[in-house]
Parts: sequence; structure tokens; C-alpha cells
Amino acid sequence: MTPSPVVKTFWDEPTGSWQYVFHDPATMMGAIVDPVLDFDPLAGATRTRNADAIIAYVQEAGIEITHILDTHPHADHFSAAPYIQSRIGGITAIGEHVRKVQKLWQGIYNLPDLPTDGAQWDLLLADGDEFMVGAIPVRVIFSPGHTLASITYVAGDAAFVHDTLMMPDSGTSRADFPGGSSADLYASLMRILALPQETRLYVGHDYAPEGRAAQCCATVAEHRATNIHLRDAPSEAEFRAVRDARDATLPLPKLMLAALQVNIRGGRLPEAEENGRSYLKIPLNVFETR
Repeated sequence: MTPSPVVKTFWDEPTGSWQYVFHDPATMMGAIVDPVLDFDPLAGATRTRNADAIIAYVQEAGIEITHILDTHPHADHFSAAPYIQSRIGGITAIGEHVRKVQKLWQGIYNLPDLPTDGAQWDLLLADGDEFMVGAIPVRVIFSPGHTLASITYVAGDAAFVHDTLMMPDSGTSRADFPGGSSADLYASLMRILALPQETRLYVGHDYAPEGRAAQCCATVAEHRATNIHLRDAPSEAEFRAVRDARDATLPLPKLMLAALQVNIRGGRLPEAEENGRSYLKIPLNVFETR
């Protein structure tokens, strides 16, 4: 029997982001996936509302957190991994190719002193790596396309697929960020959809089309049958034509230039200056208006 973790979902409406806690009911050991640090771009203010809700749930349920897992350096929200670790512990982890993302954005932000060896995380994970959360085996699938560094966490019969798939009525995730590739995304999707048909796939975002309630999970079988970008088993060329045409119409995420300079630091704000305040840099005229 494939182990089945208990999955608790947390929705952040301002960024359309899903956050997760999964745990082994036998040992009560668990992990957190893609926690959000709130950011108000108009006020330039951070808050810990999302992270505190996760911490409260973990403590009330009696879960011991062993890992705090990011699937990739996010472009639409700040990671709350360091904040949560400082409160309840756990190993922070991300895919090993985050180093490539750090080097790419180090140049864009002109941050010559930024370490680009991934040392901001406790653990860098490679394709095929495995670790345990209680009695739940967790396997890593390198899943590039949305970013250079994206990974999927397969935890028993649940998989946290980040920004590869959306919900079936929304299709798949964009692949037009620096380092993104619709060809890589197609290959990643094929690996994910090769998981057992009953595997629960938990997505990173949902933007609730046509006013429906936000959703976060569908099985491999459901995606194969109904996902609007995949249900007709498109070839790579067919998929890329649809994905690339769609991406050409999308504006950049409104928090991208703020979020990535935090997330390439592992979710930490830039080092405070002599007045005790941190500042974000916005590179001008690197990206074109869409």
C-alpha cells in the first residue's frame, strides 16, 4: 500500500497561492510546502499572517515539522521558510538548480556579493533524491520549465507539483520567465502524469476562473482526462504552440521584481542598511511592458 499523508491546505487569495502542510498520521511528523510571507507592495510592508496560521495549525494538531520545502524561487510571493523555521524548526530545502537561478538574477539585480552556492538553504535536492517525513517516503522529481530550478515532491500518494499544472480547467503554468522553457515544461508534465493514476496532484496556484471557488487538487487520471492543455494527448510541438501563444499575452507577475530578490536569498529580506531598514532594488528597463 502506498502511504497516504494527511494534507492540510492554506489559501492566500491576494497571490492566488496554495500552501500545504502534510503529515504522517502514525508518527505525527510533517512538512510544510511553499509557505507565503505576506507583502503589501503599496506600503512596502511584510506581515506573517499566512505563516502564523500555518504555525498555529501545526501546534494545535501536534505535528512535528521536519522539513520546510520550497518547490522553486517564487515570482509572485515571498517565501516564509526562514520565519517559520525560526519559530518551530525544520530543515529548509529547495532544488539544487536554485544556484542557476541565483546566478541569473544576481546579474539582473547587480548583486555581486550575493552568495550563489545555495547556502541559504539547509538542503539542496537533486532529481531522484529521497527522504522520509515520519513513515512517508518523499521523492524529488526535477521539474523545470516554469523555472530552471523547479522540483516536485512526491510524498506517498500525494505530489506537490508547484507551477507545472494548474487545475484542469485552467491547464498548465506559464514558461516564459527568465530560464523558463515550454519544452522543458512539457517533459516535466509527462513525468508527473506518469505517476500512478490515483496520485493526488496539489498545484501551486489557482485563479478561480469564472468565479468558482479556489481549488487545489486533482488526480493524475483527472488531469489526463480533463486538463484543457493535456486531455487530447498533444505532441510536444502542439503543447508548446498553445503554451507559448498564451504566455505571450500574459503580463509579468506584479510582485516578480520584489519577490525574486527575496527568494534567491532563501526568503530573507536584503541585509539592513545603516539605518536598520531593508530596501528592495527594481531593475529598470530589463523587461518590456506587455
